[in-house]
Amino acid sequence: MDCRYNIEDIEKILGFTTWSDKKKIDALLHIDCNMYANLGSDSLMKEKKETKQQSKKIYKAIKEINVEMGKSLLQAIDV
Repeated sequence: MDCRYNIEDIEKILGFTTWSDKKKIDALLHIDCNMYANLGSDSLMKEKKETKQQSKKIYKAIKEINVEMGKSLLQAIDV
């Protein structure tokens, strides 16, 4: 999957009627992975915090598709 979607596309992805739930979740997790891949050891604490907040948005969107998976991801990020 290419990286043409970003954090601003969450609602768009959720609204795709031709996509399966799996494809939506995969796209959302791809965005999440990409954000963390772009963090480095030189990233500021502010950037790390923003990425975590954006992850929470993504996991809440996943929870709309798959409640159990979304809950698990949200619990894991707060550990």
